[in-house]
Amino acid sequence: MERIVVLGAGGLGREVRDVIDAINCVRPTYEFGGFLDDRVPEAHLLRGAPHLGPLEALGSIEALFVVGIGDGVVRRGVVETAERVGQSAPALVHPSSTVGSLVAIGDGTVVCSHVSITTNATICRHVSLNPSCTIGHDAVLEDFVTVLPGASVSGNVRLEEGCMVGTNAAIIQGVRVGRETQIGAGAAVICDLPAQVTAVGVPARVLSRRHDQDVGDAGR
Repeated sequence: MERIVVLGAGGLGREVRDVIDAINCVRPTYEFGGFLDDRVPEAHLLRGAPHLGPLEALGSIEALFVVGIGDGVVRRGVVETAERVGQSAPALVHPSSTVGSLVAIGDGTVVCSHVSITTNATICRHVSLNPSCTIGHDAVLEDFVTVLPGASVSGNVRLEEGCMVGTNAAIIQGVRVGRETQIGAGAAVICDLPAQVTAVGVPARVLSRRHDQDVGDAGR
């Protein structure tokens, strides 16, 4: 069994630990070493697992890692730091999920419970597929994409790096969603979306540009 640690002890990090436990119930694969988090989590949330220190302590730990952080942009930064110190990340797939033929799943990707991925899909590196979401045929999810619970990504959709699909959102066939764009909960995306925007509603419309939001926040 290989030792593995989870980076991030928030809700998603603890869900990732559940995926590891479920994999081990089918076939003992990983020795769970604990969590790294810059904040000190409440002990009862860790269910007896150790808090190993802040994220920067990963360099002193000999273990595989997986990132349990929901924001894909933040996740990218954490992964870059982990890889600079020579650590590697396996893909984790919950045994209750269904994965069709000719599906590629990249390093560090986490597929949570009851996810459905059909056929000929490409799931790149460090993607987070939350419980009960669906990924259609020939879809491409680039690095650091996040698909939240119950969302439906139809066939031939391309989600560019770092974008996030909200809970119960739906993306129709053939749509392309730009880099780091966020789609609100329950939205219905029926046409291509540009990079770095937030889109909400049925049908989804661009609510704001993330760059404009960042400028506004900086001025406060």
